[in-house]
Amino acid sequence: MEGSARCQAIGERLAGAYPRASCSLRHRDAYELLVATILSAQCTDERVNRVTPALFARFPDADSLAAADPQELEAMIRSTGFYRNKAKSLLGAARIIVEEHGGEVPGTMEELVRLPGVARKTANVVLGDVFFKSEGVVVDTHVARLAARLGLSSARTAEKIESDLMQEFQREDWVPLSHRLIEHGRRVCAARKPACDLCPLEDLCPRIGV
Repeated sequence: MEGSARCQAIGERLAGAYPRASCSLRHRDAYELLVATILSAQCTDERVNRVTPALFARFPDADSLAAADPQELEAMIRSTGFYRNKAKSLLGAARIIVEEHGGEVPGTMEELVRLPGVARKTANVVLGDVFFKSEGVVVDTHVARLAARLGLSSARTAEKIESDLMQEFQREDWVPLSHRLIEHGRRVCAARKPACDLCPLEDLCPRIGV
């Protein structure tokens, strides 16, 4: 099966296996998703979801977060790891949102990546799941691993992997593809022991590195 046909088949199989795949970070708006995604760096979504209810109760919007005491913020997010850097990013992002965007999270890639702690991955999460804009593919550890194993990209950087996936799949599929690859990585194609015998992509996968 040639490249484009194989990619189409992979997309269709994933859609069939995970029709309701969605962002696992709990949020009610762009502000909450932005904060949760910044916290998710080097941390599981499950852990972030345990931290954010109290965090959002204390700092319900960008204005309150911008005025937060750094030590209090660090204490609240300590369990997510790298809490000092994350607190610095959250405070910096919140202040820019307040000072330059009237307290509202901006809705463009260019504006989002100017915020501290926000690169394309975080921006793509917010744009895709809140603003419903398909600007790219979210590349986390699961997506990077599956892109390599499926032979969709041999790149080593998130930016290049994203570029390869954007070329292989249709724009309207970028956002759901991210969610489905992440779900597949969690349920079936695990890092240490992929369950190839249970995989709906088994006949389409070259098992690179497996």
